Amino acid sequence: MFDSLYKNPAKSAFFIILFLGIFSTFYNAFLPLHGDEAYYWVWSHHLQASYYDHPPMIAYMMHLTNYISQSQWGVRLTNIFCMSFTAFYIFKLTKLMSDEKTALNSILIFASIILVNAGYIIATPDSPLMLFWSMSLYYAYRAIFIGHKSDFILTGIAIGLMMLSKYASILFVAGLLIFLLLKRRDIFKNPYFYIAIIIASILVSPVLWWNYEHNWISFKFQWNHGKTNNFVIRPLLLLDFILGQFAIFSPVFAAILFWFLIKKRLYFKDDKLFYIATSIVTILLFFTYKDLYKNMELDWVAPAYIGGTVLVAIIISKYNLIKTFKAGLIIALIFTILGRIALMFFLPYVQNRMYGNKQAVHVLQSYAKKGDHFYGDGLTTTAYLKFYLPHHPITQLACPSRYSQYNMWQKKGYLKNGLVLTMEPQNYYLDKEYKHVKLLKILTFVRGIHGKKHFYIYSVTSPK
Repeated sequence: MFDSLYKNPAKSAFFIILFLGIFSTFYNAFLPLHGDEAYYWVWSHHLQASYYDHPPMIAYMMHLTNYISQSQWGVRLTNIFCMSFTAFYIFKLTKLMSDEKTALNSILIFASIILVNAGYIIATPDSPLMLFWSMSLYYAYRAIFIGHKSDFILTGIAIGLMMLSKYASILFVAGLLIFLLLKRRDIFKNPYFYIAIIIASILVSPVLWWNYEHNWISFKFQWNHGKTNNFVIRPLLLLDFILGQFAIFSPVFAAILFWFLIKKRLYFKDDKLFYIATSIVTILLFFTYKDLYKNMELDWVAPAYIGGTVLVAIIISKYNLIKTFKAGLIIALIFTILGRIALMFFLPYVQNRMYGNKQAVHVLQSYAKKGDHFYGDGLTTTAYLKFYLPHHPITQLACPSRYSQYNMWQKKGYLKNGLVLTMEPQNYYLDKEYKHVKLLKILTFVRGIHGKKHFYIYSVTSPK
């Protein structure tokens, strides 16, 4: 059966991508939203040039999928689309660098790893980042090594759209410039290189203008989000981050990739492999350095494994590592299948932040009266209220919380009579804002190994 896939590699790759997309769409319908997903979905109903937390691409894409469905699976159509076309560009790039059989191997690797399958489930700004990173990697490769004028233009478009997706896209630009400076300085003499820069700059200019108008608030947030004032090296934190790479990219594929990058270093002799390696190493080294002092989330390095998937597939073909490849696929699939089963049937144990929120909103709804306004104590509870309440009413913050887009939208005197959903007792803050505060219900849900998860429902009237 395995050998039959290679009779028509392109057709097999297409069906793998199609199957994973369709399967994930059905799978996603049974999982409640993560709070961040609900928050980005709220953005899709308030389109702007940019947002406090991230650039706007995730909101724009969700706005389009809202016309198809605003259910849980509908919200996640964004990442189904993005991850599917990321796979498509990985196939095209691998085929361009090698052959169709190697390109099929890249799709098998991509579809099997747990990092990618998580990307098919949770919709975040990483979804469009992955898509436009893969497009940028492909078209920049063509522009550099083939040299068509159209490829430079498409590279500019792809990089511009990537920079509208997430600020981490600057690491792709950094890696590309490093490669050009070290290997292909002749590109700087090509006028279409500068046309690409102009196109990308025009596309990203609304984000820059929005930040300028808001005192660079989004840039400041991201800068502070990733920095620390305590530059104390924490070896265990770094070890956890490194081991995490073997988990998210699977032990065998990660071992092949790092063996090639660290031990073999053959890419120094091959400009094309060096190009791919630079896109991987730049982002991995950046976040590894940051992790010396502060915990970095594993999904932040996800774009590194776009090039990583291409490179591993080429290494496997170059060194004829067929048995190793099959073992890697089996191990990766075991990780992924167990992960998907755990998320579907043991949600409180593996992702307790997603558990109980929908039920809490439905209980709050039973207390709602005509004319009530709805409030949360944080960006996630506030977003959950808007998503799960009928007709998606306007929801706002009623308590101090981590600064978010909600704070930027709030205007003086916005507090009205209504209901408040919180995850901690908030009598102190609510009493400061309202004359009458009544606790209506305390909800308790099992929280897996973390104990219990509580929700508090308040009735509030007569704002002060």
